[in-house]
Amino acid sequence: MSGAPGPGRPLGLDTLVRLQRDRRPGTAADTRRPPVPEGMTAPLGRDAVAVPAALGPLVAPRLPRVGCVYADGTHWWWIVPSDSDEALTWPAPALYSTGATLPGAARLIHRPQGTVPYTPPIPLYLALCRVTGTTPEWSRPLSA
Repeated sequence: MSGAPGPGRPLGLDTLVRLQRDRRPGTAADTRRPPVPEGMTAPLGRDAVAVPAALGPLVAPRLPRVGCVYADGTHWWWIVPSDSDEALTWPAPALYSTGATLPGAARLIHRPQGTVPYTPPIPLYLALCRVTGTTPEWSRPLSA
């Protein structure tokens, strides 16, 4: 057998999370998953974080590394590893796209050197918090 879960074999938490994500509604007809640029691979899967186009030029210089960035005229879409939204609430007006499903009009505007398309998610999160004036989630006071 392939080692797939069956009777008597419990599913791991990672598998359950992935199965839940796979059950999300389908994407609209005007969206697509753009290909990774030639010569690059996405070994950690890929999702995307969108910010309004006006914020893109404010976020980019705050990052230690900028991965693949796509733009559709209204948003800049930053490619991040899959599950970069786990235990993290991205600040408004950012949008998170599981599977990096982007509008059909999105075009690559930045291709990094190297072989992976990712922008590191934590620096991206912190840059978005800074630009939007949002306190990072882990810095907020707890209420009992």
